[in-house]
Amino acid sequence: MNHRYDRRTFCQAIGAAAALAAIAPVRGEADPAGMLTRPIPSTGERLPVIGLGTSGVFDVGTDPGERAPLREVLDILIGSGGSLLDTSPMYGRAEEVAGGLIAAEQLRSRMFLATKVWTRGREAGLEQIETSMKLLRSPKLDLVQVHNLVDLDTQLATLRGLKEQGRVRYIGVTHYTVASHDELERVLKKVQLDFVQFNYSIGTREAEERLLPLAAERKVAVLVNRPFEDGALFNRVRGQALPAWAAEIDCESWAQFFLKFIVGHPSVTCVIPATSKPRHMRDNAAAGHGRMPDGEMRERMANYLASL
Repeated sequence: MNHRYDRRTFCQAIGAAAALAAIAPVRGEADPAGMLTRPIPSTGERLPVIGLGTSGVFDVGTDPGERAPLREVLDILIGSGGSLLDTSPMYGRAEEVAGGLIAAEQLRSRMFLATKVWTRGREAGLEQIETSMKLLRSPKLDLVQVHNLVDLDTQLATLRGLKEQGRVRYIGVTHYTVASHDELERVLKKVQLDFVQFNYSIGTREAEERLLPLAAERKVAVLVNRPFEDGALFNRVRGQALPAWAAEIDCESWAQFFLKFIVGHPSVTCVIPATSKPRHMRDNAAAGHGRMPDGEMRERMANYLASL
């Protein structure tokens, strides 16, 4: 991975973002830190376009040495203008670790906490959500999603009740495979949701066919997972230099190239790459700053990757 952003360069990029905002596409707005934001359609609340996933990276022990990099990752996310952290009960100790670090750093008021319910039965679902609240040290969660559509009707009924009580602000559903897109489409057509989460990348574009247009039509916010295809995209470009024209959208690395392709789609609300490495978080966060690709540039980007 080509990581050319150090702390000094990243700070310079944030400062430059304000100047670039005037020429950025009218698909979002920059917050005071310079990161592009998009509205959550159901309320109009604005959400920074780069978030943080925790699958496989926040499942660590109590050793301070293991948690120190994660603390820095959170600081970089917030310092760059981001806010969304996505986790799940199925991610091992991720909820507990994230909750502890957020509490220790007093970051809760600046974060958008998203987790999931992943079980069957009303009582089991409610118990799991209550446990998530305790682990995340937050009696009110910003978003709870039905993970992989498991026991969908039962868990959505519970989430609607919690939303009415003011304990959950938004509700949604998730999946992570192309094979699930047909079912997600059926759910989006049938049920009114605040959020939907699915896989989408420069190399896996099936979501453009129906899911992204449908989410826009149904006024549902979109979270994108697997933006790097579990690292497979970096394997495709290993040893390859960025095209010179990537500078036209302020790209300094392949990670930014891949993330800006996603964020450039106007129906995407936020992309959630997972990382435990501060240098990767810094690089990812930079993708939410500066100029974004329009439709023509996005096709150029995809065609270039296909040519390698």
